[in-house]
Amino acid sequence: MKAEYDKETDTLTIMLRDVRVKESDEIRPGVIADFGYDGGVVGFEILHASEVVEQTREMQFAVAE
Repeated sequence: MKAEYDKETDTLTIMLRDVRVKESDEIRPGVIADFGYDGGVVGFEILHASEVVEQTREMQFAVAE
């Protein structure tokens, strides 16, 4: 999994797996889901991320046991 914030485009991209994207769909205004050839979710793009995400330069990650 990889998350990347692009300050120039104000876009947060969250990639769940490293496969080619077949299609993308705007599932809510400003939220785009990317789907692979197997139909599974590949990742998400959040447009105007600085308006949605509190800390665009900081990320916390936790694994539940």
